[in-house]
Amino acid sequence: MPRISYVNGRFIRHSHAAVHIEDRGYQFADAIYEVIAIVRGRMIDEELHFERLERSLRGIRMELPFSAAVFRIKVAELLRLNRVSGGALYLQVSRGVAPRTHMIPGEMQSSVVMTLRPLRGVPADVIEKGVPIITVPDIRWQRPDIKSVALLPNVLAKDDAVQQNVYEAWLVNDEGIVTEGTSTNAWIVKDGRLITHPAVSAILDGVTRLALMKIATDLGIEIVEKPFSVAEAYSADEAFLSSTSAFLVPIVKIDDTAIGSGSPGPIATELLARYKDHLWSDNA
Repeated sequence: MPRISYVNGRFIRHSHAAVHIEDRGYQFADAIYEVIAIVRGRMIDEELHFERLERSLRGIRMELPFSAAVFRIKVAELLRLNRVSGGALYLQVSRGVAPRTHMIPGEMQSSVVMTLRPLRGVPADVIEKGVPIITVPDIRWQRPDIKSVALLPNVLAKDDAVQQNVYEAWLVNDEGIVTEGTSTNAWIVKDGRLITHPAVSAILDGVTRLALMKIATDLGIEIVEKPFSVAEAYSADEAFLSSTSAFLVPIVKIDDTAIGSGSPGPIATELLARYKDHLWSDNA
């Protein structure tokens, strides 16, 4: 069966899906996106995703084109047409189509695009061994808390990781502080405490990050939201990353430094197991 996508009110074969050449998302990266895990026909942590979508749209002076309830109906139809009950939903809202000009035009009709792909997570053998990562300078704009499609710095940093045959690149600001990964949030564990950068404008407040924080709290693990340096990451007992598509991945090496024992640690392992339970729970 052909893959089906959603473009501006129409469900259409993915191979035929297209947006106008003067869509501002295409020409100016004037657009916001979300990636939402779907399990058994349900959008996981749906409310958190749509709160962030609305917050990001407000950040670029836009509004939701329609309610979360309407999105839910459209997603259900997209699943039905693709004959699947799960996957990773990519949702993008751009300001719309207008003659190219840097100033924001007046009244516009937003463009909305949705696509589905399989949600595979990370292979079990990769999780069991853990992954190496590198650190690179954070050269992004100053509002990465807005989930903009303007991801070229992230793309270049991810390519650095690929070229060095590692899983991810952690971004480091001018003060030597780790902000986050190219497409993931960054975590370390020290003396039993879970440490992650506070959710300020320097990072994207990941939905999986929020879910893991709740799980950690329920487990009685102390969470410290504070900036941490590359040196602190090197000396951590554990490190890991998180995202909607990767869930949680233990990190065993940062640059040339082995982390902790050099194997996935007990806290990361427990959090991942509990997060997988969360994905399949009726309360997600």
